Amino acid sequence: MTDKPLEGRLALVTGASRGIGAATAVALAAQGAHVVLTARTAGGLEEVETAIHDAGGSATIAPLDLAESDAIARLATAIGDRWDALDILVLNAGMLGSLSSVPAIDPKEMAQVLTLNVSAQAALITAFDPMLKKAKSARVIGVTSSVGRKPRAYWGLYGASKAAFETLLGAYGDEMAEISGIRTAIVDPGATRTKMRARAYPGEDPKSVKDPQVVADRIVALAIDGFEPGHFERVA
Repeated sequence: MTDKPLEGRLALVTGASRGIGAATAVALAAQGAHVVLTARTAGGLEEVETAIHDAGGSATIAPLDLAESDAIARLATAIGDRWDALDILVLNAGMLGSLSSVPAIDPKEMAQVLTLNVSAQAALITAFDPMLKKAKSARVIGVTSSVGRKPRAYWGLYGASKAAFETLLGAYGDEMAEISGIRTAIVDPGATRTKMRARAYPGEDPKSVKDPQVVADRIVALAIDGFEPGHFERVA
């Protein structure tokens, strides 16, 4: 017997080398899940993996760039060769891009942001759909931003990418609701102490915004308790 509600579950967390992704990975492992950590920064992933192991949890790291053409397919093959089902998928990886007026958006940077924030997310859903369907009650939780729902000056590129991401994930959730145990949720972390936040608000006192652990705790609670189809919440 175990008092860990996610014992025996498999979770995949993207953007897990720091910030919300790292905190979520550690929190999922603390509740018994085996967590696959992916991000571009191998050193950061190793630090998170060590923290998980030191706390008695289990994890596997998979350093890769989700924007590379075959990276997601390789990741899905590697995970599928080892496990049958994927219980929890946390889509956290994202790119801010430059904050600029819409006419000043650089086309090359726009392609990069949309590739990671939209195309790669769709590819992850596609690649892991078979494993998610094999889980009894899979949870797919996407991390978004308020600018994806309410446009803000100079945030057009990032906001557009998050709006597209929310639409894709929400549509997938609607498609799966009646034919599988897959449920999707979208979480807006609000102001949180991350590297991306520091880049967007360089003059802000980091201590004035919440720790990533607060967001991680909400994501883990959703993974444990479940939610209704189409769930959305903003973490205060």
